[in-house]
Amino acid sequence: PQLPHGHMPLPSFWKVVEDTLQQSGAQLRAFCQAFETVTPSPGTQPLTPAEERKVLSLVSKHGPDKLYQVTSNISGSRDLDLTLLRGQIVALLQSADTKGNTSRWLVDAGGPRGFVPAAKLRPY
Repeated sequence: PQLPHGHMPLPSFWKVVEDTLQQSGAQLRAFCQAFETVTPSPGTQPLTPAEERKVLSLVSKHGPDKLYQVTSNISGSRDLDLTLLRGQIVALLQSADTKGNTSRWLVDAGGPRGFVPAAKLRPY
């Protein structure tokens, strides 16, 4: 698909991208703050700046409705399984594995992609 800003010189284009991400980031933070005031969750750790950047990139790639938080540590035992820590944010790519098993989901962990038990994810 043709990007609406595809004709721009690169520096201006990156400025638009950056502004958009910052705007989304501000909206996401406002949403998170509103969400936290409504439901104080006992298990949510504050995100580090690196995690926050990762979340923003996952949101921009996959949309906020695809984000899930890992509810307990996951140690991947099979090929293509991810090992993740409780509290990490991932984006859902597919709610089944290659064999159609819906208890293992394919996720993007902000770089590595792989399978995790669906039971250990909750909508973020």
